Amino acid sequence: MSSVALQRSYSAAPQAPVLFRADGLHKSFGGVRAVRDVSFSIVAGAVFAIIGPNGAGKSTLINLMSGIYQPDAGMLIFDDRPLVGLPAHRRVRLGLARTFQKIRLFKHLSVLDNVIAGLHVHHRIPAWEYVVHGPAFRRDHARSREEAFELLRFVGLDQRASIMASSLAYGEQRMLELARALATKPRLLMVDEPAAGLNAAEVEKLLDRIRLVRKRGITVVIVEHNMDLVMNVADRVLVMDYGQFLFEGAPAEVQANPAVIAAYLGA
Repeated sequence: MSSVALQRSYSAAPQAPVLFRADGLHKSFGGVRAVRDVSFSIVAGAVFAIIGPNGAGKSTLINLMSGIYQPDAGMLIFDDRPLVGLPAHRRVRLGLARTFQKIRLFKHLSVLDNVIAGLHVHHRIPAWEYVVHGPAFRRDHARSREEAFELLRFVGLDQRASIMASSLAYGEQRMLELARALATKPRLLMVDEPAAGLNAAEVEKLLDRIRLVRKRGITVVIVEHNMDLVMNVADRVLVMDYGQFLFEGAPAEVQANPAVIAAYLGA
């Protein structure tokens, strides 16, 4: 790793190992350099926030992490395994999951079936069992329903399990997307603008769920504009501006940094 990348690495807990590392990431779209030489490390068990003004490259960065995009240059390492070249679905099987800024649910499936869809990522059932519904299929189906109901209880949607996902209120759809991502059994969960469109009570509930997810041993990466949420939940904050690394530090350090203040206030 370069000396610059080493300076940007951190350890929220000295004994915690680095779970995810990015080094020298670049991504361009035509003449637009969306991400330029970005490096950082995330320790296991942390809540790591990525913030920045509109157009800073935050969504592009999380798309690179999750496999929606491949970088033009640079490295991505998850638990000592290189990720560059791996598509998104293979990263999910390794333990990376995400939600999206624009909600992507199966609107014409039930709330319960949306979560079950996430559970099937790690299941191994012979293809013919899906046709004849043999013993393995029936056992898996029962286990999936039980696990899905537990996740719906976790996000407060167990009483809404049988309705269509399209019938949920906007805030409930956000929570359902979180439950579906958790169904993939992630070790690293990336959430993109989870508080967008939520009212104050829903944001507080979201904060509580993120804290509980962390207590379950899941590392969380959050891209968010809601600074109150970020400062209340994050251990470490990466600030981007114009596609580049601007600053990284604890929430209090970020709030006091002149370069961050200038980027947000346009000084």
